[in-house]
Amino acid sequence: MELTDTKETKQASVAVDYGAENIQVLSGIEHVRKRPAMYIGDVGIRGLHHLVYEIVDNSVDEALAGYNDYIYVSINADGSITVQDRGRGIPVGIKKDTGKSALELVMTVIGAGGKFDKNSYKVSGGLHGVGASVVNALSEWCEVEVQREGKIFFQRYERGIPKADVKEIGKSKQSGTRTTFMPDPLIFKNREFRFETLAERMRELAYLNRNLTIIIEDKRDGQREEFHFKGGIAEFVSDLDKKANRLAITKKLIFIEGEKDGTMVEIAFQYNNSYQENVFSYVNNINTHEGGTHLTGFRKALTRTLNNYATKNELLKSAKNLQLTGDDYREGLTAVVSVKVPEPQFEGQTKTKLGNSETQTIVETMVNEKLSEFIEQNPGVAKIIIEKAIGAAQAREAARKAKELTRRKSALDSFSLPGKLADCSISDPELCELYIVEGDSAGGSAKQGRDRRFQAILPLKGKILNVEKARLNKMLENDEIRTIITALGTGIGEGDFDTEKLRYGKIILMTDADVDGSHIRTLLLTFFFRYMRGIVEAGKVFIAQPPLYLVKCGKENVYAWDDEERNEAIKRFESKGKENIVIQRYKGLGEMNPEQLWETTMNPETRTLLQVGIDNAMEADKIFSTLMGDEVEPRRQFIETHARYVRRLDV
Repeated sequence: MELTDTKETKQASVAVDYGAENIQVLSGIEHVRKRPAMYIGDVGIRGLHHLVYEIVDNSVDEALAGYNDYIYVSINADGSITVQDRGRGIPVGIKKDTGKSALELVMTVIGAGGKFDKNSYKVSGGLHGVGASVVNALSEWCEVEVQREGKIFFQRYERGIPKADVKEIGKSKQSGTRTTFMPDPLIFKNREFRFETLAERMRELAYLNRNLTIIIEDKRDGQREEFHFKGGIAEFVSDLDKKANRLAITKKLIFIEGEKDGTMVEIAFQYNNSYQENVFSYVNNINTHEGGTHLTGFRKALTRTLNNYATKNELLKSAKNLQLTGDDYREGLTAVVSVKVPEPQFEGQTKTKLGNSETQTIVETMVNEKLSEFIEQNPGVAKIIIEKAIGAAQAREAARKAKELTRRKSALDSFSLPGKLADCSISDPELCELYIVEGDSAGGSAKQGRDRRFQAILPLKGKILNVEKARLNKMLENDEIRTIITALGTGIGEGDFDTEKLRYGKIILMTDADVDGSHIRTLLLTFFFRYMRGIVEAGKVFIAQPPLYLVKCGKENVYAWDDEERNEAIKRFESKGKENIVIQRYKGLGEMNPEQLWETTMNPETRTLLQVGIDNAMEADKIFSTLMGDEVEPRRQFIETHARYVRRLDV
């Protein structure tokens, strides 16, 4: 059963006079091109795609205001981007105090927009009027076409500067805005848009706005996706579990919807057979990666409501003396928490944590009320959830005892790490590196070849436990995992894990370039993603890139990291008329002597490291669940689909 209150949540569709005088000018954009990272995060791939999101957000805001139900996004053949909607169209009239068209102000002045005028937009997710002008300033050229008041208006800009005044170019019975821009090569070294990256964000926006249809097309190769989800975030939650091959343990998904004091709340969640929590929170369509008051309100209400029900109905007998906590009620939980807030207050520049205290109260009160109603009407669902939480509590108690043992060994004495960790002499974590190495042989070479001042070596014996299939207490029974936790110093689990306590600035995974090495690396990445995600998000985890070949001719040595580099080295020797070329294939790190390992893989001046990041937490969750979960068929399909992209595979 869905818990809804449609009277409260329907958006008013009363027409609002949205014209030139609604546009408020706050500041200029003179320094945008000099400091682009201040506005879009960086000038790499992430910042490049952020340009698209800013323009799309403006179209979504029109949908939130009740004036748009369609967005079209195109990656054009020349590499430019087009975003088109059916909204009201950016105002084009002359703003009296500036003498300029409102369209020109929106596109050329930071802070010029309708987002500050609450008569025009009740809620918005754009950068408060910053978005369009910043995108324009960072584009080689940009063209905007506005359909409004029965006419079509046009203006072109080059690097943020208008080439002519806004002009009327035709008639139209439609309304809306069409923006086409080409990222500036002087700002972005890589201007190659990724269809999959953009499509994932468009899909997310369509889930969050169930009345919105979003089409994305790639005119470079013909790819096309259309997104429209009538079920909204309820469908989102269901699809998250399906795509990650998690089985729902209840037949009914719980959906809560309501509105209070202008804040609209939508929450959907269900429980599955996994041991992880997968909760995604949004404010005005912005993914709040760090959570905030809306997420706190949901979690508090979830715990209190289920605990009260369990106590009232005497369902905690098997828990003995255990007190069920929020951790227990969140095991196997997949949820999406989406709020639309008129005046959001975000902590920090990245807008990833909501700070409005009143939002917590609104969410908490609504969940308490409507979840109580749901579980009273669906006692079977409530019983299944509470039984799972009891199992989690029992495992948590066992894990607590194991963690106590790990904490007692945290001084890294000989008892806790008998000869395994070869630590470094420098104590400043930011200057230190920990190499987690596959096998004693490679570990021995790494210990001899390292710079003892700042490089620590931790050899692993065999493969660690697959944490995707185990609760925390079972995981802590694994010697290798306990060793890693103790060496890192961060603790583990809710309430104990603290990224600030990390003893090393870089955690470098160094495994063989064969199937077993890849498996060990994946097991380690699964562990970090599920239980130490903060380290990954902080950019502390890296993958070493040892060479695959040594090509020798006489006294000259050339290292090659793939077959192409090997062949180039051979051709180079042959072109010099040299013979007796010897090719050595490194099947394992242990085949390299300490000097070679240092020279190729550990020397900061010559090595190559791959930094592990999480651009898309949902996609990462799906991949880890597919590759490391219990279901064989999805894993087989994944391997068959992606096998053609594999490089450096040694069997």
